Amino acid sequence: MNDNVNYLAPVSDASVEDRSDFIWKCYAHVVGAILAFAAIEVYFFQSGIAERIAIPMLNNWWMVLGVFILAGWGATHVAHRVESKNAQYAAFAAFIVLESLIFAPMLFIASIRAPGIIDSAAGVTVLGCVGLIATVMITRKDFSFLRGMMVWLFFLALAAIGGSLLFGFELGTWFSVAMIGFAGAAVLYDTSNILHHYPQDKYVAASMQLFASIAMMFWYILRLFMSRH
Repeated sequence: MNDNVNYLAPVSDASVEDRSDFIWKCYAHVVGAILAFAAIEVYFFQSGIAERIAIPMLNNWWMVLGVFILAGWGATHVAHRVESKNAQYAAFAAFIVLESLIFAPMLFIASIRAPGIIDSAAGVTVLGCVGLIATVMITRKDFSFLRGMMVWLFFLALAAIGGSLLFGFELGTWFSVAMIGFAGAAVLYDTSNILHHYPQDKYVAASMQLFASIAMMFWYILRLFMSRH
């Protein structure tokens, strides 16, 4: 949800070949990030790290949830601000590792509570994101108007998490459904920016932003599925 992508010449002003190259790089990086995330999670499970960190992190579940939301914003903010490609890649790599750590406890509990639920949540996430990305690619619509709404929803989500910590109420199914909708809007917004607004040299930041939104959707779809078991 960064707005500084418009200060340089957007990729939409480039040639067809350059636009295609930029889009290909973005989605190749997103796929690479997803594969790296999966590989790290497999290592966490096989090494026992996931089990060891599950209980301490689950005892501070809402804090973890807040860190999850802030991590996506903070890491992409850094990636947009730095100019060095190496620094952008370092921020992306650090974000993937952080996301893997945050996901590990919930994935561990899900694997015990309902075997197969992770695959189901991942499948729904992939289908949902492919559909949203295809919508932008086919219609070529600019969804940048979603930014204002998303900023408000972002702070409302943080307020809800803070309220649950202070007053002890549960963020139930309605919260997960609302956040899945928020993540869907973020995927539309990020894909639209890739198509219309990012400068050509920011494909790492663009990929990181979209990966963060896809990870958010997976988190809340998995959380929703877990609430039913």
